[in-house]
Amino acid sequence: MGNGLAYLMLAIWPVVCLVLFRTQKVERALIWSILGGYLFLPPLTEFNLPLVPGMDKITIPNLSVLLIMLFAMKERVQLWPQSRVAQVLVMGLILSPILTVLTNGDPINFEVLRNAEPIIFLVDQLPGQSVRDIGSVVISQILTIVPFLLARQLLSTEDGLREILLAFMVGALIYSVPSLIEIRLSPQMNVWIYGFFQHSFEQMMRAGGFRPIVFLPHGLWLALFVCIGLMSAAALTRVTPALGRWKMVLLTLYLAVLLVLCKSLASLAYGLALTPLILFIPARWQIRVAVAFAFVAVTYPMLRGLQLVPLDAILAQAEAISAARAESLGYRFNNEEQLLARAAEKPLFGWSGWGRSLVRDPETAQILTVPDGRWIIIFGTFGWAGYICEFGLLALPLILMWRSLSREAQVPVNPYAAPLCLILGITLMDMLLNATLTPLTWLTAGAILGHAERRMPRTAATPRFALSQGKMASGPVPKGKRTVL
Repeated sequence: MGNGLAYLMLAIWPVVCLVLFRTQKVERALIWSILGGYLFLPPLTEFNLPLVPGMDKITIPNLSVLLIMLFAMKERVQLWPQSRVAQVLVMGLILSPILTVLTNGDPINFEVLRNAEPIIFLVDQLPGQSVRDIGSVVISQILTIVPFLLARQLLSTEDGLREILLAFMVGALIYSVPSLIEIRLSPQMNVWIYGFFQHSFEQMMRAGGFRPIVFLPHGLWLALFVCIGLMSAAALTRVTPALGRWKMVLLTLYLAVLLVLCKSLASLAYGLALTPLILFIPARWQIRVAVAFAFVAVTYPMLRGLQLVPLDAILAQAEAISAARAESLGYRFNNEEQLLARAAEKPLFGWSGWGRSLVRDPETAQILTVPDGRWIIIFGTFGWAGYICEFGLLALPLILMWRSLSREAQVPVNPYAAPLCLILGITLMDMLLNATLTPLTWLTAGAILGHAERRMPRTAATPRFALSQGKMASGPVPKGKRTVL
C-alpha cells in the first residue's frame, strides 16, 4: 500500500540509519534511527518477502540498527540482560511462539448446511500454522525487542536517559507542525505524501473538528506521543537551571496546548495527572506510582477473569464525562468479554495469527469482535505464555528500579530515570485500552532495565561502559567522575 515514495523511504532508511551512526554519537543515532522511522516512515506499507516477517516502518529500523551495531561499529554488542528474570522473559518471548505455531496446525473451517440436506458447504477457511511459519514468527519476535536489548546496553547512562527525554520532546515539537496543519485542514499528510489514508477518516473527526494522525497508525497513537513529549519536556524543565528555565516552561505549555488539540480524552488525562507529578513530587515517588501502573497492567487479565474489575463503576464515571466516550468504552468491554471467552479455549499458547483469535460468525466467517487493547491481542494470539513474557518484560525494569530504592537507599535517583519510569508505566496502562506498543516503548523499557542493573549491588564491581561519539571503552569508573545513578 502506498505510492513509489512510500517504498523508496522504506528502502533508503537503512542508509539514513548508517549516516546517523557515522555522524552522531551512538546514543543519539540509536534513538533517532528508531524514533525517526516510527514518526516519518509510511504506515501499512511493507516489503513482503518469503519466510520472513513483513519489512515495514518497525522492522526495517530495528533490523538496520542491529546490523549496524554488529558489523559497522567498534562497540562489543552485549544483547543478553544481566537480570536472570529478564533472561527468562526474553527467551520466553522469542521461543514461546514456537509452541503457539505447533499447537495451531488445524485449519478453522466455516461451514453451512443448505436446505436441511446432508450437504455441507465450505464457506471460508482460516489456514492452520505449519513448521515453515516458525522462522518468520521467531524472527519477528527478535526484531521486536531489538530496541529493548540495545537500549539496555547503550542508553542506561545518565547521558543516554537524557537523550531519550530530549528526543521525545524534540520529536513532539517537530510533529506539532504537521499536526497543527491537520487539525486546521483535516488529516491529509499521509495522503499528500504517501498516497493513501491509513485508517477510518470518521474516527479522526472529533468535537466538531479534526484530530491529527500524520504518519502514525491512529490519532490515539499521536496523542499518546504528544503526551510523552509533554512529560519529557516537564522532566527537562525541572532539571534546567533557573536562568534558562522559562524557555522550557514555554515549550512545556506549547505541548500541553497541542495535547488538548489532539482531542484524546485518555492521553489528556495522562498529561494532566502526570505532568504535575514530574514537576513537583520526589523522584522516588514517581517510580512508586509507575510501579503501581505496571502492577495493574500485568494483573489485568487475571482481574478480569475473576470479575474484580469494577466495569460498571468505570462506565458510570465515563458517562459523567461524555456519553459518547462511555458508549465507546462499553463497546470495548463487551468485545473483551467475547475475546476472553475465545482465548479461554486455548489459554496457554493462544490461537496464533491470521485472525484466528477473533470471534467470527460460524457460517459466514464475518468478524464479530474488534480487539482494541494490546493486552487482549497478545493474550488471544500467544496465550498466557506470550502475555506474561511481553508484559512481564516491559514491567520488570520498573520493578527492579523500585527494589533498588530500598536496597540502594543511599544512591540518589537519577532525575532522568524517574520520569522515564512514569512514561513507561502510563504506556503500559494505555495498552489496556489501545494497541499502543511501539518501538519507543521497548526503547524506554530497555534503558530503564540497564539503568536498574547498574544500581544493583551485584553489578557494582562489573565494568562500566563509557560511551562517547560512537566509541565504547570498558573499565571501572575513575574516581571523581562518578555520575548520579
